[in-house]
Amino acid sequence: MLPKFDPTDQKACLSLLEDVTTNVKQIQDSVLEAILSRNARTEYLSGFLNGQVDKQSFKKNLPVVTYEDIRPYIDRIANGEPSDLICDRPISVLLTSSGTSGGVPKLIPLTTEELEQRISFASLYRPLLYKYVEGIRERKSFMLYFVTRESETASGILVRTMITCVLKSLKPSNSFIWDQSQISPHAISTCSDTTQSMYCQLLCGLLQRDNVGRLGAPFASSFLKVIKFLEDHWPEFCSNIRTGRLSDWITDPQCVSGIGKFLTAPDPELASLIEQECSKTSWEAIVKRLWPNAKCIESIVTGTMAQYIPLLEFYSGGLPVISTFYGSSECFIGLNLNPLSKPSDVSYTIIPCMAYFEFLEVGKDYQETGQDPAEKPVVVDLVDVKIGHDYEPVVTTFAGLYRYRLGDVLRVTGFYNNAPQFHFAGRQKVVLSIDMDKTYEEDLLKAVTNAKLLLEPHDLMLMDFSSRVDSSSFPGHYVLYWELGSKVKDTKLELDPNVLEECCFTIEESLDAVYRKGRKNDKNIGPLEIKVVKPGAFDELMNLFLSRGSSVSQYKTPRSVTNEEAVKILESNVVSEFLSRKTPSWELHELYSSR
Repeated sequence: MLPKFDPTDQKACLSLLEDVTTNVKQIQDSVLEAILSRNARTEYLSGFLNGQVDKQSFKKNLPVVTYEDIRPYIDRIANGEPSDLICDRPISVLLTSSGTSGGVPKLIPLTTEELEQRISFASLYRPLLYKYVEGIRERKSFMLYFVTRESETASGILVRTMITCVLKSLKPSNSFIWDQSQISPHAISTCSDTTQSMYCQLLCGLLQRDNVGRLGAPFASSFLKVIKFLEDHWPEFCSNIRTGRLSDWITDPQCVSGIGKFLTAPDPELASLIEQECSKTSWEAIVKRLWPNAKCIESIVTGTMAQYIPLLEFYSGGLPVISTFYGSSECFIGLNLNPLSKPSDVSYTIIPCMAYFEFLEVGKDYQETGQDPAEKPVVVDLVDVKIGHDYEPVVTTFAGLYRYRLGDVLRVTGFYNNAPQFHFAGRQKVVLSIDMDKTYEEDLLKAVTNAKLLLEPHDLMLMDFSSRVDSSSFPGHYVLYWELGSKVKDTKLELDPNVLEECCFTIEESLDAVYRKGRKNDKNIGPLEIKVVKPGAFDELMNLFLSRGSSVSQYKTPRSVTNEEAVKILESNVVSEFLSRKTPSWELHELYSSR
């Protein structure tokens, strides 16, 4: 586990990072020993180890598992059985993961001790920013966070998202520290009404625009939701600032009290300045224009968030976009030790104190063959991974997960001291499937990235997208829902059918040989279709999932939709449809060379 440290002592934090990335093997061995010795008597471990808590017995006897394997134990705890089914410490919270199991959010066990470790892990990042980003220390952080209404299991265990858990677990003394370093008061950030919270956080940010040193949100998608909200509401913000009076619809006591410290008097000069910037024909560089002293944007832009990089660059005005760390509800894993690296080049350095890490080797052809690496498992320790190889993380945590597969695919890019560095290479997640073809999420993202380049000469931007298989026609075909926006404000979208049809074809050309063979040779897959939806369609989709317990801070647009309500929302917003008019190329040798 992470040793205790003072997060305000930059030198000590940087020294700690050097220590833990140097002594990787020793730390990993001691972490596994501590986990096994603590939890040896749990029902889960004792069933496999029979009292043997050495590393060799652990690797020989414990299976590599998925959520479905551990779910019966978590369900039993949720229904009132003791935590020592899987963990020697009380499980204080069940985290709702952004991933799902059969359409239902996963419930991940968390102890108070583990939560404290994660807060410490996150606080290690601030010294890195101070080291690499000049002038950031002098001003405050404007990070936008949103909590969700929590629930309880039948046995009274809290069910929360990770962001909600951290924000609501802060002690009064830490809340005071929060308010000293953050633009938006803790009280506003913990308001459970997302709309009121977003409005008041943004109003705080505008009122203190000169004191914002950095800004962002946990994911690129959530930060862009905030920018869209600002675009829709800027006249109202200007009115509040000009009159010194908060809008009547803001009624939440936490928001009213929190904003009252800043909205104390009319400020027509500031209102006119914001109005001048927001009313310009283009919102390019709006972030830099509204917050002139900001040095960077903090937001995760790796993995599925990579598609939002062009939008962030459009709005940012040249500010560096920093992906801070890599983690999940199950485990916090790695830090980006080179904050100013390009978003496409980000690698995360594993912090070996956070869990015991193993890696399931994934063949480079896993997306073409569809083979689950666990069918022929090659599991290696953290110190034994090889540069250039792909792996799926397998974690063993203090909170009761043992040899648990995370599902991500990571590519080793190098080492920092003795700690491996990984680039997020994708997820082993099939998003579309017809006949023999399986299209993986990462492949779909790359194909869409290639196609949206065709939009740029026409001042169009892809705001968001999803997909599904349409089996109502024969043969079935892939449908992509695209929400488009213009780089020029208040301009009616003029869609050139030739451009959109070429986008369809470019996506097909970018997919794998199995798909292209099915289209051209076997003719068991129909032409790909793009359906353009109205602006705001993906906000409606998000609201559907928020109503089911998701959080704005953790929400990720599903890259494929099968839920009937979700499909109905997208279909009801379709304004135009385009089909691929050409057949993608395919040669026999491609199929065999991809295997």
